Amino acid sequence: MKTKLSQLIVLVFAALSTQYHANAQNRDQSFKEYQFSNERVRTAWKEYEDTLQSIFTSNKLNWPPNEIFLRAFKSQNEMELWARNDVSEAFKKVKTYNICAISGKLGPKRQQGDKQVPEGYYFIDEYNAQSEYYLSLLINYPNYSDRMQGSTRMGGDIYIHGSCLTVGCLPMTDQGIKEIYTLCLSAKLNGQEFIPVHIYPTHMHSRGINYLMTSYPGNAAKQQFWAALKKGYDFFEQYHKLLPVIYGPDGSYIN
Repeated sequence: MKTKLSQLIVLVFAALSTQYHANAQNRDQSFKEYQFSNERVRTAWKEYEDTLQSIFTSNKLNWPPNEIFLRAFKSQNEMELWARNDVSEAFKKVKTYNICAISGKLGPKRQQGDKQVPEGYYFIDEYNAQSEYYLSLLINYPNYSDRMQGSTRMGGDIYIHGSCLTVGCLPMTDQGIKEIYTLCLSAKLNGQEFIPVHIYPTHMHSRGINYLMTSYPGNAAKQQFWAALKKGYDFFEQYHKLLPVIYGPDGSYIN
């Protein structure tokens, strides 16, 4: 009796697993079909897929990419692209993009309407092929840290997008977003479900920290927040690998 029951359980789990994978494949195919039904996506892909493949190949990186990572610095108006072929490897820096405009001040976004570009650890949450700003990639602001440490009205809709206008987003120009959208879409279609996007006020080396401390000498909340971000920054600078994002009970970054 026990043997038959065990066999039945195995069969049920096998059936559920098969159905799950079939549903996932259908979702992936629907996502791909929707993306390429949009002329802007097709245009971006046509213009930049070969260029990106050449850049990755010259860096001995697989195309389409196995894993990519974006790291932005507000003070420098820069967004770095990093990639690797396997989770056991270190990331390689591939390219640096220019962020064409930044709004607000240095420091995290803590409420709706403050014009702040968020700071912290995020990932791409949505691919908007019909954006008002040509194409756009939504980041998952507010994350747990933002919600725990911010106000009751946090706002949202923080994108990496085209054009060169911003109230809290990261505008890359229309040409820039064509390339970045093609890059991220390629990684997504190749199986990378979550693409990390880390946003810092500046490079968090000793000069950068000194600049932040002298620019905001009486703001203990910002200084504590930046000190927590520095742990992840330092780890990546040393190993070119990402620490897992772990939050404390109050939403502070532990890693």
